[in-house]
Amino acid sequence: MVALEESGPASQAALSDRTGIHRSDLVAVINELAEREPVERAPDPEDRRRNAITLTPLGRRRLRRLEQILDTAQDELLAPLSAAEREQLTRLLGRIVEHHAYGGPAMGPDGQ
Repeated sequence: MVALEESGPASQAALSDRTGIHRSDLVAVINELAEREPVERAPDPEDRRRNAITLTPLGRRRLRRLEQILDTAQDELLAPLSAAEREQLTRLLGRIVEHHAYGGPAMGPDGQ
């Protein structure tokens, strides 16, 4: 949902590329979200052979609520750290994620 909020409607393949979620796994996620109605799947106006996934108004509201919940949890968890320490932790965790993301040294050429 965040990828749709940040970059707008996308095909399932484009969402897979943006998020790093394998296409077959992403289809299951989209199916569940479409059932619950935070996203909508419709024929892509540019290419009727594929579907475009769009965040619905309900999805935007749910995303805002999830962001509030996460902000509160993060504030509680990181309460002992100063603002500078929080920034440093975020940078360090980001480096770890980048190192291990998408075909990093711990993964094979097929991303597994």
